[in-house]
Amino acid sequence: MIAGVEATGARAHVVHLADAGSLELVRAARSAGLPVTAETCPHYLTLAADEVPDGAPEFKCCPPIRDRANQDGLWAGVLDGTIDAIVSDHSPSTVEQKHRADGDFGLSWGGIAGLQTALAATWTEAQARGIGLEQLLPLFTTGPARVAGLDRLGRITAGAPAHLVVFHPGESWTVDAARLQHRNPISPWHGRRLIGVVETTYLRGEPVWSATAGLLSRQGRLLSARSR
Repeated sequence: MIAGVEATGARAHVVHLADAGSLELVRAARSAGLPVTAETCPHYLTLAADEVPDGAPEFKCCPPIRDRANQDGLWAGVLDGTIDAIVSDHSPSTVEQKHRADGDFGLSWGGIAGLQTALAATWTEAQARGIGLEQLLPLFTTGPARVAGLDRLGRITAGAPAHLVVFHPGESWTVDAARLQHRNPISPWHGRRLIGVVETTYLRGEPVWSATAGLLSRQGRLLSARSR
């Protein structure tokens, strides 16, 4: 991919980076002035291969979850700015497609359902590593906005749309997959105690979701080739 960027001058973004060994390639490309960005996911920063239970295909994803040493390398990439964003890569897989009943990793759909748990899971691991919230938040806010070319987003500043989240960084909760608001109740963090609770979400200054009332309003519209 980097060779392609060198040959064409095109910008490239590495999705779902799981292998910490690849970070040196990204660092070298950036040092050479190439327009390369990279993201990783909460499951690569918080889950370890040797902790995956037998017959638990809710942990199956592509690329796969690796060991703790690899995870340490990914966190180094988070802290030194090589990784621009942390994204959920949320999987739409149903429980049946995951083969949760028979635990068949070979037939199971590869993907992690992690949108609702992404921030809390990553923040829980960050705290265990002595990493502050101010170091983590840019990878969920300004980092993704910058990658997408939406520099006005992810900031609390005059003129920016008031897309805000009220987050309680000290409150803990236990993940119950059946109570998550994902359409498909399956999670590799089921039964884990996580730290950090989203209390309210605002879109353009209007509350659209709260932990007590749930969904308050739906805004936006479906984007498709036809509507554009």
